[in-house]
Amino acid sequence: MPGLLRDYFVVLPDSVAGHAVAGQLPVPDATRTAGGAGGTVTVAHPSGRPWVVARPLVRKVSHLRRGDDALVLIGPDQVPEAVLAGLLEGARDRAGLERRLARLPGLHHVIAHLSGETWIRGTASGLRRIYHARHAEAGTIASDRPAVLAHLTGAPLDDGALALRMLDFLPHPLSRRVLWRGVHETGAGYGLALPAAAPGTAAAPGPREYRWWEPPPPELPLAEGARRLGDAVAASVRAHIGGLDRISCELSGGLDSTTLTFAARATAPAELSLLTVAARDRYSEDETWARRAVEAARGGHTDTPALAHHIIPADQAPYFYADLAATAAELNDEPLPVAPGRARAHLLLSRAHATGSRYHLTGYGGDELFLGLPHAYQDLFHGNPLTAWNHLSGLRHQLGWPLLPTLKALLNRSTFPRWLAGAVTTEAQPVTRTPLLSWGVRQSLRPWFTDHANALITEEFRAAAAGQAEPIDRWRGRHVDIDAVRMGARHFQAMEDIGMTIGLPVAAPFYDDRVLEATLAVRLVDRISPWRYKPLLVEAMRGVVPDALLARTTKDHMSSDEHQGLREHAPELADLWTGSRLAERGLVDARHLLRLAAEPFSPVLVEHSISSTVAGETWLRTAENAWNPPDRTPTTSEASR
Repeated sequence: MPGLLRDYFVVLPDSVAGHAVAGQLPVPDATRTAGGAGGTVTVAHPSGRPWVVARPLVRKVSHLRRGDDALVLIGPDQVPEAVLAGLLEGARDRAGLERRLARLPGLHHVIAHLSGETWIRGTASGLRRIYHARHAEAGTIASDRPAVLAHLTGAPLDDGALALRMLDFLPHPLSRRVLWRGVHETGAGYGLALPAAAPGTAAAPGPREYRWWEPPPPELPLAEGARRLGDAVAASVRAHIGGLDRISCELSGGLDSTTLTFAARATAPAELSLLTVAARDRYSEDETWARRAVEAARGGHTDTPALAHHIIPADQAPYFYADLAATAAELNDEPLPVAPGRARAHLLLSRAHATGSRYHLTGYGGDELFLGLPHAYQDLFHGNPLTAWNHLSGLRHQLGWPLLPTLKALLNRSTFPRWLAGAVTTEAQPVTRTPLLSWGVRQSLRPWFTDHANALITEEFRAAAAGQAEPIDRWRGRHVDIDAVRMGARHFQAMEDIGMTIGLPVAAPFYDDRVLEATLAVRLVDRISPWRYKPLLVEAMRGVVPDALLARTTKDHMSSDEHQGLREHAPELADLWTGSRLAERGLVDARHLLRLAAEPFSPVLVEHSISSTVAGETWLRTAENAWNPPDRTPTTSEASR
């Protein structure tokens, strides 16, 4: 079946029609899921009809019912019944339960029934999301997978949302536009409430969103913030791999992956496998730092787990755009710009799986959280203009920002809707000397987009702005920081789904809500600096990661592998644009793309990235033929514990 589903769940109404929908759920081919594992977990309404139907290929379903109240948590670890009881009992309302849930790592989908109302939420980081749609007979149904809802409701693809995904970065709130008509995403930090039908009536009121999460005020000094961040990272790592005997980590040599390597080591697995992909660039420093990290992890500790370091030679690492047809193995929730690098990710995870690893950790999310984007100096300028200008001057000289444009950008007070209305342009992406101090980065329409695609995209931006779209936070820097984290969490889904295909769970502990909260709670002047590299993470890891490794201030990039991939895989790209599905929908000029495939070093491809267009084309081919003939999912309910 094209489009292997990762684990998913649905939430159904207590009705005959809801029960019937449970029998129409798509069932992945068990021989291709994680180790052939899987099976259905069904949690019932008091009537015995299915309430939550889940296929937990990797994640664990924990649930408890007390009378009419019930709680379901779906996450990386099994939550003990005693903990569930402590969460549910005494929680009189949603707010009371949320206060108790803050004690857990922020990695779970939460489904609860309290005071006659069902409510569902994902995570504030956007790692776990919620979607809903209206079924003709059953009414509102919800899921963590929009493709499942599209399958159940017969929803067609939405060309406007598809055109948007051909941009590199889709800003809030347009990132919530679902690829199927009639399927809606609940915003990260918001939950979905599903009221029950009133006595004597047949139809329940429609769903409504409520806000359950607010970013903490940035008040903590560096020392206190670092302590909280260190605790949050350690707790998230334990939630994923605690008690497992064989685990693996991607050790690029960067600070983020090094941090997680030592945090994983602290959980004392019997075997720890570290994997490093060597770089083709002879000036790359990653491998050198990775080797130093391994030496430090092995040396001077009698309790060191069996530690193996696997270096994948550079000539074995695929270039970007390799094996594009293989993207059909996973049906992501949306096209993701990381798709052209799938072959490289698949190789790394396959090697990790071959070590016998039961869970794989990555440092995804570290850059978005800890580097600090320049936009944050807008926030600092309001309360401490001299300090903000001092820091910004240091950054300006590093990046080559001209003085007057920097001042103009710093003093700009455009509202978020006004910025959003002009956030898409026919011009190329901003050059490195362009000051970035607004609500985000303007996106570029590509020369190979059709007039129809351009019209769809500009109308989507215009409509969102005209609807008085609200920013994630009233402060620009916090808005951009949180939006970047949430976009990164979306991109990480591709890694999770590749892991499902291989049979290896993959985790990014930095996308834990508690890690996000600990980071945002630190004073801006302490959290980011033009003169220190990821200062908050460095201080949080003192005593865990050796100081010599925390001293690294450089970061390697793989842009050469992407450009070289355009040449190495030009025939595959040409095949992709021959019979292009995007072209059939009138969104791209296939002839233009075929010319670019034959000219991989064209100046057009230097100015405009093609990765999102490739991702859209490969995703569309998968989504158009995603399902086998309908299978039936057993609906026999597990007894509530």
